[in-house]
Amino acid sequence: MPLYEHVFLARQDLAQAQVDALAENATKIIADNGGKVVKTETWGLRGLAYKIAKNRKAHYVMLDIDAPAPALAELERQTGINEDIIRFMTIRVDEHENGPSAMMRKSDRGERGERGDRGDRGPRGPRREREEVEA
Repeated sequence: MPLYEHVFLARQDLAQAQVDALAENATKIIADNGGKVVKTETWGLRGLAYKIAKNRKAHYVMLDIDAPAPALAELERQTGINEDIIRFMTIRVDEHENGPSAMMRKSDRGERGERGDRGDRGPRGPRREREEVEA
């Protein structure tokens, strides 16, 4: 069966239990139509780049799905009807990622360490080379 990643954004005023219920509902829809959800990740309440339906934030949830196309069509139909879900996107992938997704590994990126001194700045700003003027 084809492999998919399905991400949906739920309204910011929902409780975490309601967001989990939305994910369980999606899992049930896929299971009823002959597929299975391999992994569910809740990315939490995150800020949006722009307002969507008067929401500045949204709960993000990702599902790794192994299901036939009709099961996915039914999931997208039900998701489009649900008023609690403000956006969703489904993409087909060649294989699912092992371990946590890139969004869950985000804390690994923050460990850059100190940048150190570049050596071109003095106490008052950039170092300037002075030219000797010969008269």
